[in-house]
Amino acid sequence: MKLTAIVVDDEANSRAILKNYLQKYCPTVQVLGEAASVQETLKILETENPDLLFLDVEMPYGNAFDLLEQVPDRTFETVFVTAYDHYAVDALNAQATYYLLKPIAIDNLIKAVDHVTHIKEREKELQDKVLTPKISATVDGKITIPQQDGFEVLKISEILYCQADDNYTKIFLNNGQKLVSKTLKYFEDTLKDQGFVRIHKSYLVNVNMIVRYKKGKGGSVQLSSGKELMVSSSKKGTLLDYFK
Repeated sequence: MKLTAIVVDDEANSRAILKNYLQKYCPTVQVLGEAASVQETLKILETENPDLLFLDVEMPYGNAFDLLEQVPDRTFETVFVTAYDHYAVDALNAQATYYLLKPIAIDNLIKAVDHVTHIKEREKELQDKVLTPKISATVDGKITIPQQDGFEVLKISEILYCQADDNYTKIFLNNGQKLVSKTLKYFEDTLKDQGFVRIHKSYLVNVNMIVRYKKGKGGSVQLSSGKELMVSSSKKGTLLDYFK
């Protein structure tokens, strides 16, 4: 598993040594940037979302703990890198993942990276399990769709239709739309027993939302929202079977 990291240390030489060690002995770590102070680090975190911070404790105009207090909802792991062992308890209280003493021992650095990798792999396994769209066992029926910070629950009955967008799917509702990183085929399989029918290579429609069908080679359907969608000739029979 690849990890992204930011190296934070007020000493340029220390940053250079750590980056060199990472390049040589921990090739799975990609350094996104480096910083020499709390403010420089916060600036990087405005645009980057690293898996890991290698964090020196003592810096000018604030220390590592000041930094972490300003990022309360952090998703990155923290490896403290310091010449002082008396910060260990404070690091533990700040939920540090690992504690490295300078000069850095290569074996300990590798152990720290391996430990963070294991944590991130476990997080991904749990996230994939939780965020996989699924039908709930409730009477109304619900589906969960992944978001960057968790997942959102939608009522199946409120979905008008789904539209393919390469490897993504747009889910159209009465009050807006959602973009989900799943293929339309995935939703076709997931919703096939919930009154949804594929009417076109690009469209999966909630049959309960159809208010009119217009004849043609494939024809078209009009939804309760007023939206009209084309029906491919190959899918026409499957659609009309719902209304026999």
